[in-house]
Amino acid sequence: MPDLDVAFDDSGLVPCVMQDWRTGEVLTLAYMNAEALSKTRETGEIHFWSRSRNELWHKGATSGNTQKVRALRLDCDGDAIVALVEPSGPPCHTGDRTCFHRGDMTPAAPYEVLPQLQRTIAERAAARPDGSWTAKLLADPRLAGEKVEEEAEEVVRAVREESDERVANEAADVIYHLSVLLHSRGLSLVDAERILDERSR
Repeated sequence: MPDLDVAFDDSGLVPCVMQDWRTGEVLTLAYMNAEALSKTRETGEIHFWSRSRNELWHKGATSGNTQKVRALRLDCDGDAIVALVEPSGPPCHTGDRTCFHRGDMTPAAPYEVLPQLQRTIAERAAARPDGSWTAKLLADPRLAGEKVEEEAEEVVRAVREESDERVANEAADVIYHLSVLLHSRGLSLVDAERILDERSR
């Protein structure tokens, strides 16, 4: 990682927002001092400074839900950090996926919708509940592929002949069925996003 010119406050701390590398979801807000930042960069896993316990805190050391660091980003003034991480488990002590799970939770922000869809598909894949259309598609990738083809044709037809609302609905069907088909291969939309990122450089 490049050198970071961090502007610690008078208490020797800097706020750090932890964000999911793959989905963009905000996971938690905590504080780092120089030692926590150094340990984070040295180990590749998030370390914070616990203000309540007044000690270094290796996130997930007790629970096993460590947070692998993919990138550290500074704001323009250098007095706040965003840590992009790959979580090995829920970062919140409540077991929730994010510490920000209270307040105005609906409607979901647009960027939260696809990660939730991916998690729902994974849950259906694990449980295979009776009557689940997702579970049926996962059990038959050929059917899932046919549905992607069918829905793609419908969205093209909607663009030619129907309202914007119908286009959006048909596009949602394509994204859902494509997500299921990708999951059957151990992939997700994130893998396609990575390719798009590489192509745009």
